Amino acid sequence: MRAFNDVAAFIAHLETLERTIHKQTTGALEKSAKLIEKTAKASIGYYQPAAGPYPAWEQLAPATLAHHDRMGVGDSPLMVTGQLYASIQHEVEDDKAVIGSKMDIAADQEFGTDHIPARPFMGPALYVNKAKLEKIMGDALFTAVAGHTWAPDDD
Repeated sequence: MRAFNDVAAFIAHLETLERTIHKQTTGALEKSAKLIEKTAKASIGYYQPAAGPYPAWEQLAPATLAHHDRMGVGDSPLMVTGQLYASIQHEVEDDKAVIGSKMDIAADQEFGTDHIPARPFMGPALYVNKAKLEKIMGDALFTAVAGHTWAPDDD
């Protein structure tokens, strides 16, 4: 724990906290966004169990399975061409992290439509990593306030 010899040293430390916290949380946001992106991508192509409020993925319809067979991908939900998988990305900017896909079909799969059952992959990626995300942010904030440098490891 950091010690201060006088009030002036403590005030100087407080003045640097905003800058330090911003730097540390930006690194933590980047690490968190990478984790969510990696988890979401890992679910593509495999049936997923329920996760918190998110339902388990239903089996593909017979017509969809036939299409998958013609494409040579078999029983692999959301993985016909690999475009959805490749489209999942993240950006960290201005103290915000945005993780997801710009493809229209991504929202249809995540939330379902009248003809497609919901097969959520972004919501569960956040849900299953909640404790890890809290630890990443907590470690970054703790080290910033303590006056240390936190370097997120790339797991």
